[in-house]
Amino acid sequence: MSNENVHRIEMDGRQIILIGTAHVSKRSSDEVKQLIDDEKPDTVCVELCESRYKAIMDAERWKNTDIVKIIKDGKSMMLLINLIMSSYQKKLARQFGIKPGQEMIQGIESANEHGATLCLADRDIQTTMRRLWRGLGFWGKAKLFYQLILSVVIDEEISEEDLEKMKSEDMLTSVLNELSQSFPQLKTFIVDERDKYLAQKIKETSGDKVVAVLGAAHIPGIKKELANHNDLDELSKIRPTSNTTKIIGWSIPVIILGIIVSTLSLDKATGIDQIVSWILWNGSLAAIGALIAFAHPLSILVAFLVAPISSLSPLLAAGWFVGLTEALIRKPNVQDFENVSEDMYSFKGFWRNKVTHILLVVVLTNLGSTAGTLIGGAEVIKQFLNTIQ
Repeated sequence: MSNENVHRIEMDGRQIILIGTAHVSKRSSDEVKQLIDDEKPDTVCVELCESRYKAIMDAERWKNTDIVKIIKDGKSMMLLINLIMSSYQKKLARQFGIKPGQEMIQGIESANEHGATLCLADRDIQTTMRRLWRGLGFWGKAKLFYQLILSVVIDEEISEEDLEKMKSEDMLTSVLNELSQSFPQLKTFIVDERDKYLAQKIKETSGDKVVAVLGAAHIPGIKKELANHNDLDELSKIRPTSNTTKIIGWSIPVIILGIIVSTLSLDKATGIDQIVSWILWNGSLAAIGALIAFAHPLSILVAFLVAPISSLSPLLAAGWFVGLTEALIRKPNVQDFENVSEDMYSFKGFWRNKVTHILLVVVLTNLGSTAGTLIGGAEVIKQFLNTIQ
């Protein structure tokens, strides 16, 4: 098969064939099938991890989702981001009448058809997102969420020609490309580290002839990294929160409380004003976040009451309490989980579906609470400085 998207590499007596694809292109799927039919490889590697493989192959997986456990484990934002990225891919795929990830499905089917070994070569998506998350500050996280929401809201058509140009990026890279331009360091987690991981997995797989089905953004990096050795365990580590970060996390509430106590000893009226400011800023902005997510009135009240307290502990988040309240009041049923894939196609669907709605409530409440902490903390400090002058 002669194709500019196909790259052949001879290594240690083995033939490694890389094919670059667009994740929602019918042409890419056809090219994958033709290549595997022609080459009849011993092994087919696909750019999927175990969880993404299950997501593609098991459409019923949502029935077993425990939304309460997700909230308690603090994974609401991660899951929501994954769902939004998936919805963007699904929207493009539906426009062209194909399944999202069809070229990966085709790689799996062709591997089975020819009796080839299947290798899931990508790093776990949760690992990638958690390493990425650690590289973002508050505003970076807010911007990421905002840009991903826009990808759902803006309903623009894309031509087949433009879609083929997207072969220069895989879907994860495409969705986060604008953010990566604003935060260049994120490219390390989104592309560079995965290039290393994919290359090492491809090298370590069995067989004299290997075909690897990849988003074309990874091709240049993988060709380079095939000559290097990369430690898969090191690339999969989620580094624990540093002691410095923990100290800072606890220092902020201690400082805020210390300032308020000091102010009360100097000027009781101003100290009370500080407490009121802290409660109003934290509570109001958390409640506004819940309101924007169209949370139940009781959930909005919980946001207002809990945020001023949860903001004083790094171990707590207002969104968790509000999300759990929302889940109790508007508990998702089996149909909600079954409809997640369909509802992800639209912005309205995200709000209507109880599963994604609860995730939005958690995330927007937490964003509002964090903003309230920053503004309320600044107000407390300002009033203290005015007192001692």
